[in-house]
Amino acid sequence: MGLGLPVAFAFFVTNVIGLYLFFGGSVGVTQMIANFSDAVSTYALAPLPMFLVMGSLFFRSGLGEKVIYALDLCIGNLRGRLAYVVLAAGTIFSALSGSSLANTGMMGSLMVPEMLKRGYKPHMAFGPVLGAGSLAVIIPPSSLAVLLGSLAQIDVGALLIAGALPGLLLVVMYATLIFAQTKIDPDAAPHYPVPAVRAAEKVRAVAVNIIPMSVIVFMVVGTIILGIATPTESAGLGCAAVFALLFAYRRFSWSVVWKSLDDAMKVTGMTFLIISASTTFSQIFAFSGASNGFIQFIVGYDLGPYPMLLMMLLVVLLLGMFMDQVSMMLITLPIFLPIAQQFGYDPVWFGLILLLAYEVGFTTPPFGLLLFIMLGVAPKGTSLKTVALSAAPYIALTLLLILLIVLFPRIALFLPNLI
Repeated sequence: MGLGLPVAFAFFVTNVIGLYLFFGGSVGVTQMIANFSDAVSTYALAPLPMFLVMGSLFFRSGLGEKVIYALDLCIGNLRGRLAYVVLAAGTIFSALSGSSLANTGMMGSLMVPEMLKRGYKPHMAFGPVLGAGSLAVIIPPSSLAVLLGSLAQIDVGALLIAGALPGLLLVVMYATLIFAQTKIDPDAAPHYPVPAVRAAEKVRAVAVNIIPMSVIVFMVVGTIILGIATPTESAGLGCAAVFALLFAYRRFSWSVVWKSLDDAMKVTGMTFLIISASTTFSQIFAFSGASNGFIQFIVGYDLGPYPMLLMMLLVVLLLGMFMDQVSMMLITLPIFLPIAQQFGYDPVWFGLILLLAYEVGFTTPPFGLLLFIMLGVAPKGTSLKTVALSAAPYIALTLLLILLIVLFPRIALFLPNLI
């Protein structure tokens, strides 16, 4: 990877070398090829492409702009009101798309120019977009949660639902941060007059542009909570709901459908290629004795469960500075999962903590993906340092949430235990 080789091919090169060393040469390569069909035909992975199609349809059709318009009408004449609009929209979009990259790209292109034009300081324009964009990692339906649940053999439905309460708690923490920033530095978000809007107009905007979107949320999240559908079935229902809304709003076009399928195909194809290589990577780790040897090495230090968890989180945070979330997940899981089992961590609790740590990696320099998306929509001359510093308080709050979940596991397990 340091030489610039794509992650999928870096995995393949590593696997071929490992197979020749530990599996008897070409026989091992044959086994790797045989692994491919089993790796990508896992039923738990089926929601991944459908969630991607659902999110792409939502954004490419322009339905997201209607949500922002309605929220802009409804939020009162607050200082920093556009930051609150971004946060509310990001929360809703996270429950509709499951893609942090799409959320950040859309809100950044729509809201950042307007916020800067209104005199918002850069950290007040970039920070809320980066914070709200990353919410899609844990607020269901999260495509990253589906992938993690499948690879780690964690109940995907439970892991998806587990993110709902911590996700909303993080939204409240972000809103408190915005309020504090505007109190400490009122000039960071200049107050400007907003035309009065009649209550009836607000109600109509919500009824027309937001409430119908709740159908998608119910189809995906509600059906899982009620036990009506599996995650795979709920993903299919979510896609059907988006299509229904496209027809209802007269936004349906074959061009949008084709582009959305193309988006999902590219991401799914590369992800499945990496997963195929990762399966063999895990087998080499186990067969060579590396997994068992590493566990015995760690256990020999007689660390408690919390220091061990801290070590794993530090590894993820370090890797997040240099690589994407899928790559981190596939490299770390073969090492982390046996350790987690050794220490008796609850799998859903542990999976959610990992998701939050992967979320931090989206916004950590020098290679956080969301930072570069923001640089793409920011005015020319904006530095990576400016964008990264804007994200820093939101990263700190995410780390605080991880600490709260470690201290109070019921934050993560309350909803899964209900179902």
